[in-house]
Amino acid sequence: MSQGCDILLSGTGAFAARIAFDMAAIARKPVRCVIAGRNRERLSWLVTAANARAKIFGTPARFAEFGVDLLAEGAAAEMLGATAPRLVVQAASVQTSAVIARTDDAWSALVRDGGLSATAVAQALISSRVAAATAAAGRDIRFVNCSFPDVVNGLIAAMGYPVLCGIGNVAILSSVFAGARDLDPSRIKILAHYQNLAPFRLPREGRTGRPPRVWIDGREIEGVFEAFSDVKLTPEPVIDVSGASGAPLFLALSSGDDWTGHVPGPHGLPGGYPVRLSGGALELHLPAGLSRDDAIAWNGSFEAEKGLVVDRQGRAAYTGRLRDLLAIHSPDLAKGFDVRDIEDVYLEMQRLRARLEATS
Repeated sequence: MSQGCDILLSGTGAFAARIAFDMAAIARKPVRCVIAGRNRERLSWLVTAANARAKIFGTPARFAEFGVDLLAEGAAAEMLGATAPRLVVQAASVQTSAVIARTDDAWSALVRDGGLSATAVAQALISSRVAAATAAAGRDIRFVNCSFPDVVNGLIAAMGYPVLCGIGNVAILSSVFAGARDLDPSRIKILAHYQNLAPFRLPREGRTGRPPRVWIDGREIEGVFEAFSDVKLTPEPVIDVSGASGAPLFLALSSGDDWTGHVPGPHGLPGGYPVRLSGGALELHLPAGLSRDDAIAWNGSFEAEKGLVVDRQGRAAYTGRLRDLLAIHSPDLAKGFDVRDIEDVYLEMQRLRARLEATS
């Protein structure tokens, strides 16, 4: 591993697999990717399959493995030192996103009724450790967090660690909308928070709440639910789209190419935005007439109403229905926390999760 790699992908779940497999299929320039994780059998298979896919599609992508348990002390720094990446894509988490499709215990009920930000601390655990190690590595390493980036990237940024962006969520909607209308992706721009996905998991007649904001050819679409009534997402995480959305971006970052698309949590901002990668810099690429401040405020309003927000002093506060539900089960957790205490908060949240998962 001493020669380093272009991309370090941490995680061996279905999300990481989709990223690796799609990079293997579409790479047009040589790219060396190391996949890291603790499940050695699964890790070995992902590398075998990714290298096989590269040969099937005739691409110059190569994959190698690095065994690591990112829950172990010092493991993130060891991983970075051994692999020497230029880009870190962090897709490992102790909280699977599949919780959104479960209905059989009190924890899944809390997540369903209070919102996914109930899982933010668990989603942030490994990502914050890898972000800290990346910042301390003393090299120019880009860091992308794939674990609940609409909210977790704000936590990471509040800790003082650089985070380039996430993938998925807003890119799910931009991709399925473009696909449904057979549009060139450059013609569509979307402003979307992860909470905007939930209505599109329902039948068209059951969709309520605030929709995403959508522009096609520079014109904002009125009646988004009606305009895309034929688009329906699966109840479970849409990994086939969300994971795939990261592949072109990561390859562009690796090769220094320009790219335009949609990402959640760019530079720690709440929610998702249209962006442009040019000259190595990732910037918002908003529709004409929409200011940066207005775009950020629109996305931030979702967590302010129900979710988790972080102030400039690094204080995280639960809001709305989520805060009320947490107060029933754990008044201390409902009070919020300092982002610097996230490891201790995680342990307390895990105790609550275990208790609720044992309750139907």
